[in-house]
Amino acid sequence: MPLGIDKSDFLQEKNKKLERDLRTKDERIVALETENAMLYLKLAQMRSSLQCSREEVSGLQSQYDSETKFRQNVIESALKFKQELESIKRKLAALQRVAVDLPIQFQNDIKHANSVVQRHRHLFVSQTSSLSTMQEQLSQLQGSLQDITEQHAKEKKRRQELHNVLMELRGNIRVHCRVRPLMDFDCGGEDTKMLGSSGTKSEVVVHYMDDENVCVRTTKHNKVFEYERVYSPDESQEFVFDEVQPMMTSLLDGYNICIMAYGQTGSGKTHTMLGSHKNEDYHLRMEPHKDEGVIPRAARELFRLISEKPEGTISVEVSVVEIYNNDIRDLLSGDPSAKHDVITGADGSLSIPTLTSSPRTIELRKQLVQKKVDKIQDVMSFVQYGLRMRRESATMVHEHSSRSHLVVTLTVNSQAPNFLSKPATPSPAPDVPESFKHMLIQTQYYPGSLIPYAVRAALLANIALGTPVIMGRPSTAPAGGRDRRGRSLSLMTTASFESPPQSPIVPSTPAVIRTKLQLVDLAGSECVGMSGVTGVALREASNINKSLSALADVLGALAEHRPHVPYRNSRLTHFLQDSIGGDAKLLVLLCVAPAQRYITETTQCLGFGQRARQVQRGPTKRRLPSSAEKVGGFGKASFR
Repeated sequence: MPLGIDKSDFLQEKNKKLERDLRTKDERIVALETENAMLYLKLAQMRSSLQCSREEVSGLQSQYDSETKFRQNVIESALKFKQELESIKRKLAALQRVAVDLPIQFQNDIKHANSVVQRHRHLFVSQTSSLSTMQEQLSQLQGSLQDITEQHAKEKKRRQELHNVLMELRGNIRVHCRVRPLMDFDCGGEDTKMLGSSGTKSEVVVHYMDDENVCVRTTKHNKVFEYERVYSPDESQEFVFDEVQPMMTSLLDGYNICIMAYGQTGSGKTHTMLGSHKNEDYHLRMEPHKDEGVIPRAARELFRLISEKPEGTISVEVSVVEIYNNDIRDLLSGDPSAKHDVITGADGSLSIPTLTSSPRTIELRKQLVQKKVDKIQDVMSFVQYGLRMRRESATMVHEHSSRSHLVVTLTVNSQAPNFLSKPATPSPAPDVPESFKHMLIQTQYYPGSLIPYAVRAALLANIALGTPVIMGRPSTAPAGGRDRRGRSLSLMTTASFESPPQSPIVPSTPAVIRTKLQLVDLAGSECVGMSGVTGVALREASNINKSLSALADVLGALAEHRPHVPYRNSRLTHFLQDSIGGDAKLLVLLCVAPAQRYITETTQCLGFGQRARQVQRGPTKRRLPSSAEKVGGFGKASFR
């Protein structure tokens, strides 16, 4: 640059130019950036459009594929329909041919049907009279069937009655069997949900068949036992007593009655005889309860029958006894641990003179000793008092296991007819020959020999009334003859009676007939290993099993007609000798459990019942009044 030139103007111009260039470039940059942004935006739009086009192309492609597939399916369906159409056309052609032939065939069928109808019409007309006859015959047969059914029911009942009469004439022991239902304790430690299942301890092996048969079914054998009556597990206490009830009438007719429950521990003997353990009072109430057992029901029925008799002619005494460890104990006495003995009278009858008929404790003395036993509440009060004294304990088999035999005796004192009454004023002893005295004494010890029963009864009645007796001559019956009871007539003598002239009637005291109802709840037989008893309970179980074995031995001896019957082998059999030996109508109630775990005891119990049925004791003897039993001058001999 030449010297002396001012550079400031030049630089300013240049600076302005540069600024303009810079602004121009900045504007250009802004324009380019704006254009670039527009291009980026357009590029994004193009990309979005491209993506939409691609998606559209993809949708069109899938639509094309589906349309192609649908078209293929339509073609296949069309081919199939075409084939079906051709098949239908062929069938239609065949149907058209059948339709052409159908009217002809239909006419032929109508002709055939008309001919059949005509034939059956003629047959119906011809058989109308026969049908009327058959309807009449059917009505007659239905009536006959109903009559036969009713007659069969009557004959069945009559057969049972005749069978019972035959059993009485033979003196057979009546045996009933009751099968109890399954209980939870029958599981024996197994799950109660398995109660009654096959293969378990509680499997049912004792089955009720009908009212006379019970079957024991095991894997080894099936055995059927027959008895006079069999009760199913569903039958109630009332139903069981309905079979026992007729025996109560016999009690007031002058016969001794004994009802005995036999079975293993836990088989339901005490429930059958007394009632449910759920009520310790054994339903002591005015109205009967559905769970009442034989003892309260028998007492209730007895007092009902007594109420139908003249008032004051019958009185009742009660005694409650247990046989514990082969000792007889009076449960109504002040000292129930005192032992008692069975005394045999001169006539062979058994009694326990030391027994009481009412409690003697201080607490009950004022209430019971002077109270007349004339209703069910009195009897059950005595029984309940005795039960509190009875031995019971829990075992592995049953929580209320009885450890003694319980015997409840109801003694009925009935006034006899007036012709058997004792004179109130002393009368001279009748003039009886010494030979006749000897014969009467012989008859006392050998009933059935020398003098028939009816003759002896008449002789005793005349002696009791003070009528002189004149002996007749020996019988002229042919040798070897027999009377109705099978005794030799050649050894019998006949007696004639002559009455003296009529004398003034003197007041007399009524004669008394004493009969007894024995209700026995036997202790249960048990397997010591199953019950798990030890110590005192083991001794009790041993005595129970011994006494029950003695009872089986006695029945075996009676069934086999052995000359010696071992009554004295046990206090139980000795105490019940009158009832078992034939001086009472005896009913044995077998109680059995149905479970497999008791199969041994159940079989033994059912076998015991079979042996009991085989015993033939002869006709049961009817009790005579006390005035005819005791003959003055001959000793205290009893004639029955």
